[in-house]
Amino acid sequence: MTHTFRPRIAASIAAVAVLGLLAGCTGGTAEETTEQTVTFWTPQATPERLAAQEDIAAAFTEETGIEVEVVAMAGADQDQALVTGAASGDVPDVILHASTQTGAWTSQGLLDTEAAAAVVDTLGQETFNEHAIEAVTLDDQISAVPSDGWTHVIAYRTDLLEQAGVEVPTSVTELAEVATTIKSELGITGLAFGTQAGTASATEGIQSIFQAAGCDLVVDGEVTIDSAECTEAAELFLTLRNSSVAGDFDVTSARAAYMNGDAAMLLFSTHILDELAGLDEATPATCAECVDSPTFLADNTQFVTVLDEENPAQYGAILSYGIPTGANVEGAQQYIEYVMSNGYVDTLGVATEGRIPLRNGMADNPTEFIDAWGALGIGPAHERTSVDLYGEEFVGGMAEGINAVYLWGMGTDDATLAGLVASQGVLAGQIEQLYNGAAAEDVTSAMKAAVEEVQASL
Repeated sequence: MTHTFRPRIAASIAAVAVLGLLAGCTGGTAEETTEQTVTFWTPQATPERLAAQEDIAAAFTEETGIEVEVVAMAGADQDQALVTGAASGDVPDVILHASTQTGAWTSQGLLDTEAAAAVVDTLGQETFNEHAIEAVTLDDQISAVPSDGWTHVIAYRTDLLEQAGVEVPTSVTELAEVATTIKSELGITGLAFGTQAGTASATEGIQSIFQAAGCDLVVDGEVTIDSAECTEAAELFLTLRNSSVAGDFDVTSARAAYMNGDAAMLLFSTHILDELAGLDEATPATCAECVDSPTFLADNTQFVTVLDEENPAQYGAILSYGIPTGANVEGAQQYIEYVMSNGYVDTLGVATEGRIPLRNGMADNPTEFIDAWGALGIGPAHERTSVDLYGEEFVGGMAEGINAVYLWGMGTDDATLAGLVASQGVLAGQIEQLYNGAAAEDVTSAMKAAVEEVQASL
């Protein structure tokens, strides 16, 4: 039986939008615990998502007596605010943040890693996504508690692949062949994805395709973006880029091409799930068939969630809960344990299509949370579930995808370098050489030199 997300309770807590946060103290007795306040920073800041998180916090307060101040704060603002707060001894108690921040904050001594590791131990490390645990483990120490994330998927039109006479691709090599054939046979874009040189869209597109093809940016401190695997990945990336009939795409135009029926495949995040079904008024489906059938795209779309099943490395994002050094440890741990157990399904429902569980289930029910995720409503109004739209098998495919989530340098000393390369768009700044006819090996050599320049600055 499926259901849509409904807040546990109607009460809400006003968001605190100032940095003068209540300094935490470690509680001792149960009576002291009820007087604690937990300050929670979240990057999930749209009004509806903030309201949903406030409802979850209110449910926690009702259960424990611990008040929660929910503070909306973008990831870029979290970085500076945490450093400033740490200097003054005034820090939040829990921060929902990206995996790249986990590594940076841990290296700066800003996270209480022992407190976070204790939460994972209490919940059961074996119940978590293995790759997610790797992402937050630095120097053999778990530094944060993985919560949820998203991955890139290949959305493909089943009807158009059939018209072109091609099979569903199972590798980057096959993806490039299929995309090229579709352009030749149907005269439309084979694969729409971010390729505009120098943009964030291209940064994601490069990393997604390169790592799915077996390319590593850096291994044990050695920059390897010029390896044979990476050079082949560059050649495949160019083939995929050239499968477009409309030039280079950014994220918005790539999505629009697929939504308009002008592309047979789309490389995109799982946030596309509700949009394909016409559930997001801000991003309507515009294909000719969609006028009479609003769910035409969803009805004719399936997904490749893992491109290489033997060595899966799906580009994506991991959100984790961190406990800052100097926080109210007891209150923070109780709050994280709650939102990862009793409040977990409601937490995932804050933005279902972009918050796939990184804790798959409980010890006695290993798939409890991923199964519940499939029954949550998607889109702004949570009107329909992904199972309603894409079928029961879809949830299993999404579980395989999120269990294969990977980012270059993840869980290693190379994470800082990889994060800087991504944030500075280093590879996207080099890719235009490939478009202009430079040999793939020359381009990856130039990429290596650019990455080593960043490395030298660390």
